[in-house]
Amino acid sequence: MKRVLFVCTGNTCRSPMAEAILKSKNLDGVEVKSAGVYASNGSAASANAKKVLEENQIDHHHQSSLLTGTQLEWADVVLTMTGSHKMAITGQYPQFSGKLFTLKEFVGETYDVDVVDPFGGNLYIYQETYKELDKLITKAIKKW
Repeated sequence: MKRVLFVCTGNTCRSPMAEAILKSKNLDGVEVKSAGVYASNGSAASANAKKVLEENQIDHHHQSSLLTGTQLEWADVVLTMTGSHKMAITGQYPQFSGKLFTLKEFVGETYDVDVVDPFGGNLYIYQETYKELDKLITKAIKKW
């Protein structure tokens, strides 16, 4: 069993889209969750995140979750959307640093380690973020 935790800021855009994308791949032996370093518990995914998932025939019902030590303990690998997310988690939970990577770092992309935050942007920006996440997740799967 491989347990993957995606982390972003508010857990309403990037990490729920990443969670939904990976779940939609229907991989045997893979569990996936998402959380946010500054999330409010119980918020829905952003309207444009939901719209982009629908456009890609992905059904995902999401409620945001503030990142906890319990979630980090559960995960085999923690994939953050930015270097600053990774640093924030490492600062608060140094015991989990060995399984903590930015998503881009995990797949070997070292030039720009951040996935752009579409929060507050138009549908096109969300579509571009979705494409980037799908590409990165496809690469990540090959590493498992």
